[in-house]
Amino acid sequence: MDRSETTKATPATPTTTAKAASTAAATASASARARADEPPNAPKPKPRVVGPGLGPGPGPGSAPAMSSSAPYSSEPLPPLAVRAGHELPFVQPSSYLRPNSHSRAIPPITTPMSPIDEEQMQGLKGVRDFLRVRTSYDVLPLSFRLIILDNDLLIKKSLNILIQNGIVSAPLWDSYQSKFAGLLTATDYINLIQYYCQYPEHIDNVDKFRLSSLRDIEKAIGLLPMETVSVHPSKPLYEACSHMLRTRARRIPLVDIDDETGRETVVSVITQYRILKFIAVNTEQYTSLLKKTVREIGLGTYTDLKTGSMTQPVLDIINIMVTNNISAVPIVDKNNVVLNVFEAIDVIPIIKTGVVEELEINVGEALCKRGDEFGGIFTCQEDDRLDSIFITLRQSRLHRLVVIDDNWHLKGVISLSDILKYVLFHGDEGGYFPSS
Repeated sequence: MDRSETTKATPATPTTTAKAASTAAATASASARARADEPPNAPKPKPRVVGPGLGPGPGPGSAPAMSSSAPYSSEPLPPLAVRAGHELPFVQPSSYLRPNSHSRAIPPITTPMSPIDEEQMQGLKGVRDFLRVRTSYDVLPLSFRLIILDNDLLIKKSLNILIQNGIVSAPLWDSYQSKFAGLLTATDYINLIQYYCQYPEHIDNVDKFRLSSLRDIEKAIGLLPMETVSVHPSKPLYEACSHMLRTRARRIPLVDIDDETGRETVVSVITQYRILKFIAVNTEQYTSLLKKTVREIGLGTYTDLKTGSMTQPVLDIINIMVTNNISAVPIVDKNNVVLNVFEAIDVIPIIKTGVVEELEINVGEALCKRGDEFGGIFTCQEDDRLDSIFITLRQSRLHRLVVIDDNWHLKGVISLSDILKYVLFHGDEGGYFPSS
């Protein structure tokens, strides 16, 4: 069917028709002269299709593509408004003033990272990749001793076992159900002391409590029972760290499960210190890039700090730790100068005799009961860099850093949890609560 029979042109104004006819006639005349000058066998060029105002190529309102073998037509083209049988939409000038709701959002302009920020992120990424390919089992030493306590054991006897073996925690085992039952730590003994303070009429029953009663003691003094958390030793170390931070646990047992019988086996216990030391020893090429200072990365706690004095009763310090769910209290003088730190494990030598009156001594006397293995307190300043902290972790055994100024005034406290949380989740806070 001929195109001219199907396309109905909208009547054009005389001026528009005259211009179109004049343009077509000039084009036909120029084409005729060009054909006259060509050799007889010269190939005919392919026509170039140009749309109105759109440049080369087909588009809305363009002339239809023509075959190179079709004869050239000198007929005047239809007006632009009706060319190829498609009417161009009428565009109101005001439409250019309104924003296009379907336009793509302009991406925000990002400020380029400084060289020290790039190094910092490179170091963090290297440590995280390392934790994802290493397992919790890799953290364990070649030779170690594991002491597991039965859940039915008297609390008083469990204390003697810890002291005799020089340990401050032990996994618990439920022999009736043949399964892992939790972890005994110094915090459990502190909770027992708090129970004695709140219910002195039950002092005669304290010696009869068993390890299975620890959760009931927590409820009695108004604490939420600690979640019984463990991790499989073959799981990535990154997963173990995430579980520790999510549950606020300072150590986590490694529990293997037999594929055939489903029986649990406690392999060992890893602590935050052991994990951070493992990082410091094996990823020095990455931790050396962490050159930003403690102040720059906001590491630690600097507000609402809980402190004690040397003359304060131990029971007061224990109450502070239980109420605020902390494991250590800085000991300062009247000028806020740091003198020492009272830790949860300092309670164990005090109560080992079983004499309740020992708890009425002051902090200074209690700290004198520390053993020779105590390594002292570790301090830092806000201008110290994170890479220097990892050097200290590589060389010494520490559980926290007390932040001081040049005159030893207390400024803040950096826990191992603070360091581990920064290394794992800085810049990726959404991963702080990973899906289980």
